[in-house]
Amino acid sequence: MNIVLAAVPLIVVLTLMAGFRWSGSKAGAAGWISALIIALLRFGVGPEALLWAQVQGFFRAVYVLYIIWGALFFFRVTEADGTLRSMSEMLRQLAPGRILQLLLLAWGFTSFLQGVGGFGVPVAVVAPILVTMGVPALEAVVMASLGHSWAVSFGSLGASYEALVTATGLDGAVIAPWMAIMLGLVCFVVGFMVLWIAAGKKLPRREIVPMLSMATAMVLVQYLAVRIGIVNIAAMLGSLAGIIVGAWWASIRRRQSDESQMAAMPTRQMILKILPYLLLIAVIFSVNFVPSLKTLLNGWVVAVQVPALTLQDGTQIAASQTKSISIFGHPGAQLVYAALIALLLAKKRKSLPAGSGEKIRRGVLRSGTKSTLGILAMMAMATTMQVGGMVSELATAMAALAGQFFPVISPWIGALGAFMTGSNTNSNVLLGAFQLQVAQTLGLHVPLILALHNAGAAAGSIFAPAKIIVGCSTVGLSGGESDALRNTTRYGVIVIAILAVAGLLVTQLAPIG
Repeated sequence: MNIVLAAVPLIVVLTLMAGFRWSGSKAGAAGWISALIIALLRFGVGPEALLWAQVQGFFRAVYVLYIIWGALFFFRVTEADGTLRSMSEMLRQLAPGRILQLLLLAWGFTSFLQGVGGFGVPVAVVAPILVTMGVPALEAVVMASLGHSWAVSFGSLGASYEALVTATGLDGAVIAPWMAIMLGLVCFVVGFMVLWIAAGKKLPRREIVPMLSMATAMVLVQYLAVRIGIVNIAAMLGSLAGIIVGAWWASIRRRQSDESQMAAMPTRQMILKILPYLLLIAVIFSVNFVPSLKTLLNGWVVAVQVPALTLQDGTQIAASQTKSISIFGHPGAQLVYAALIALLLAKKRKSLPAGSGEKIRRGVLRSGTKSTLGILAMMAMATTMQVGGMVSELATAMAALAGQFFPVISPWIGALGAFMTGSNTNSNVLLGAFQLQVAQTLGLHVPLILALHNAGAAAGSIFAPAKIIVGCSTVGLSGGESDALRNTTRYGVIVIAILAVAGLLVTQLAPIG
């Protein structure tokens, strides 16, 4: 009976979102309320413990939301001052061949946008550009959805990564490298898929080497960025490396064909086109690698001490501390700094159209409010389930059922969470602690299982209905969401299946202690 009741909050969220098409905020609130009631009446969690669970959930949610709001602000500034438009046009002109153009835009540029913005932005921005190049609307949505998926977890300044770290309470430095490895596998797979679609459902030999070299650059740079500790811009740097490699191939093709589609652009003009992104990189490197500045900005930290608690059944919960939030050194603050500097420079250059300030404000509020309510509710639900032992109950049951074959199931669970909630971040919040508990119960390598879960969630976000609807709306496919969902699901399932096989091979052939 306890197992069934422990699963109720998750079932409530997934059923309401999938069956009744409720928003993440409404479904999350319903799941949260059901978790509170079950924890109080069945799992012996008293009012005091429930109260502190909500406090912990609030601080975890704020940590992630700081990044989301900062990312939305930065994106809206770059949208208003024409940076996005200029960069996409530059990429279109850069490559002489259509297939290479599509790789640069549907794979490289969507990933770059995911690195600095996310939240449906890559598909919404790039799909219409592809349509103007003659790509059918349905294929444009599918290609853009696939192309950015490998960059989801370390994109948006690492919102999904931070969500997994906060939901599990583990050291990010332990989880991140394995996440980068599994996402690297996703990068290669979706690269082949984008190439396949761009070339008319075939793999042209001439384009395979450029695609592989772009993927290698993306994967290696993201992995190296993670290893040296700049996790929050790992996806952005990886995608930028892929774009640079693609541009190098484009320059070779232009010289070979004597085409001059694009005159040499002065260095100053090139820098101005990508200035906000350069500013963001400079700010993040300064805050993280200039010791005096890092110490100064991280001097103001907000956290609350949580007292030791005793549940009604006698279970002891040790005293702890909520998630710490550095007011001025947080990744979200770094995004705000870069956005403000870019905004001031744009005003000085008079590159902002009239009314841009109000447009930026409305855009940030419209996008941020929905994310805020959903993440607050789901994080509170997750901490309630953890404190009440509901996650542990579910994990024990799943461990007994799946056994050592759980690595095959793990990415599918992550994908299910992303499909239902529309977000890799939400899947990590909702199911990260559950995956951790199962891995510990079975004695499996925890970072690997969490990496499989996260990569599965990234792949699941490819065909999440919420993202599909956004993409279709920007290319005039308002009535074609079902076709887009069917097509993206087919490719997404292949990605997840490959992750499942990889997880099984690693655990069976090369077990990790």
